[in-house]
Amino acid sequence: MSRVITLMPARLAATRLPNKMLLDLNGKSIIQRVYENVKNAIDTDIAIAAGDQAIVDECKKFGATAILTDPNLPSGTDRIAAALKVLDPDGSKYDIVVDFQGDNINVDPKVNLPLIEMIERTDCDIATCGMIIKNEADKTNPAIVKIIMGLKDGEDEARCLYFTRATAPLARNPEKCKNQDLYQHIGIYVFKAASLQKMVSLEPGVLEQRESLEQLRALENGMVIRAKLVGDIRLNKDAPTDINTPEDYEIAKKFIK
Repeated sequence: MSRVITLMPARLAATRLPNKMLLDLNGKSIIQRVYENVKNAIDTDIAIAAGDQAIVDECKKFGATAILTDPNLPSGTDRIAAALKVLDPDGSKYDIVVDFQGDNINVDPKVNLPLIEMIERTDCDIATCGMIIKNEADKTNPAIVKIIMGLKDGEDEARCLYFTRATAPLARNPEKCKNQDLYQHIGIYVFKAASLQKMVSLEPGVLEQRESLEQLRALENGMVIRAKLVGDIRLNKDAPTDINTPEDYEIAKKFIK
């Protein structure tokens, strides 16, 4: 059985909503509520990969393990890798790492369970998820990242061949193409622990920099990413998945108790 840890990257330097991790959400900080959601849903070790001492101090109040990391790390992936180095310096303790964002207040942590199983079953480096794009405007929106993967009838997971902000893949002969779905990438990741450390050791890729998509670094270096199609990942259907703006915060206060 795999040894799994959930690492939650969290920092205060959010431009649209500064200090959001410590904001009070009906009696508990945002980071505490997300931590408790994870703890109640997934039977793994859990730690917060904090970019600030104030987050570490807050985590101590509710009994969570928190690792202080360099606040200047470029991404949440780098942050959880740094925390993993502290918690498992020789790589002997954990096999799989769940990356769960510290502001994912309304994401069901159970979405990670089939991703953990997919790594165990297929030995892929990284497992992630996607959804069928149903809104026509989303198909051409560069903010909506698309997964390129070939799914046969009845399949709900496959190897990811590419990720792009473009509208792809094209159905050149639509009358001969049974499946013309496009898949939106949902930025939830589960890593093999060794693959996480490999990824952050690599230089940013050419395609990664062109599309501004970190996962392309893994593909450019021959790593295997698989994606599973999922439905709604929200705990509450009327609230945003995470909190990025003051408006999100006000909505969350109404629905998350």
